[in-house]
Amino acid sequence: MQFLGFEEGFLKEKGGIHTAREIQSQPSLWLNIYTSLVHEIPSLQKFLNKAVQDSDKIILTGAGSSAYIGLSLNCVYNRRLGKTALAIPTTDLVTHPENFYFTNETILLVSFARSGNSPESTAAVELADKFCKKVYHLVITCDKTGNLALLKSSNPRYVLVLPPESNDQSLAMTGSYSGMLLSGLLIAHLDEMAKIETTVRKLHDYGRKIIEKYAPEIRRAAELPFNRAVFLGSGPFYGTSTESALKLQELTDGRIICKNDSFLGLRHGPKAVIDGTTLLFFIFSGNPYVLLYEKDLVNSTRKGNKPLITMGISENPVKDCVLETSIRLSEEENHIDDEFLTVCNIIPGQMLGFYKSLATGLKPDNPSVSGAISRVVEDFRIYNY
Repeated sequence: MQFLGFEEGFLKEKGGIHTAREIQSQPSLWLNIYTSLVHEIPSLQKFLNKAVQDSDKIILTGAGSSAYIGLSLNCVYNRRLGKTALAIPTTDLVTHPENFYFTNETILLVSFARSGNSPESTAAVELADKFCKKVYHLVITCDKTGNLALLKSSNPRYVLVLPPESNDQSLAMTGSYSGMLLSGLLIAHLDEMAKIETTVRKLHDYGRKIIEKYAPEIRRAAELPFNRAVFLGSGPFYGTSTESALKLQELTDGRIICKNDSFLGLRHGPKAVIDGTTLLFFIFSGNPYVLLYEKDLVNSTRKGNKPLITMGISENPVKDCVLETSIRLSEEENHIDDEFLTVCNIIPGQMLGFYKSLATGLKPDNPSVSGAISRVVEDFRIYNY
């Protein structure tokens, strides 16, 4: 059997079987997540209605990749749930709780965690209980036996455990990231889940198309001699660009230095990092208004230092933009809201990381030669506040 174009035996030998399988199986995972969540709608809706009604604000949190989920969700939570939603990493909540937790506030704390065993995962929850007037805890995790899933609280809790196959065995989060992201999106649309099924099935098709049609092009790009990469995404795709940069950087053990920004943000200084050794990746919006700014930025990159290669992903063709590699998701001029496209648009960044890891002689399942990074962050002391 093949995964991402390689035979299973080869991937086992090269230490990349888990990463390849987990990237490739994401589209099927998304369908399973939708089905499993449908069964929880009555109890989850009851919890969420009360939590949103009582809360002064919503905090979306996690560490590392799990924190970046909130960057793609906070605006849709603002709009759909009608409360201010903030994406704040657990790493900030633990060191500076007084900046985010207030004794006169009730909050809905949405915690994302693959294993839930990182020290900050439970510490952020416990500090919220200590500081806030009341906390509604919504835990979204891939491990029902993890510390976060099992943590007790005097405040109301709802633990949503994703299907077992979401719990990646490789170091880098792939299916766990996109799976928790999709779950967070579905929670914001619980009142129209029947209608959303069509969207999830389209995401499944888009994900398969990226993997099956564009794998050779993504692999060829990964094998080019670039040593830095820049990912650009606006709105909900800012989270996608952030996670894409992390994936490529961690899967290459830091040999490829990565940066992300919004399209407009790149103009304010960060554009200086682009040179002839840079891969520049654009994650295009489907919003015509936003796209005007994005196309202007793409065309402005023709001035000054040229990147080694430009790549982009969009649901429909982006006119008047010439790139070396363009990943087009739809053949029929479809339109899915950008926040849902974040689920499938992370796959190219994952694949670039996987292919570049192999190309540099690393083991994608565990690319850290020195052991500096690991699947679950190394345990450290949590101090009393």
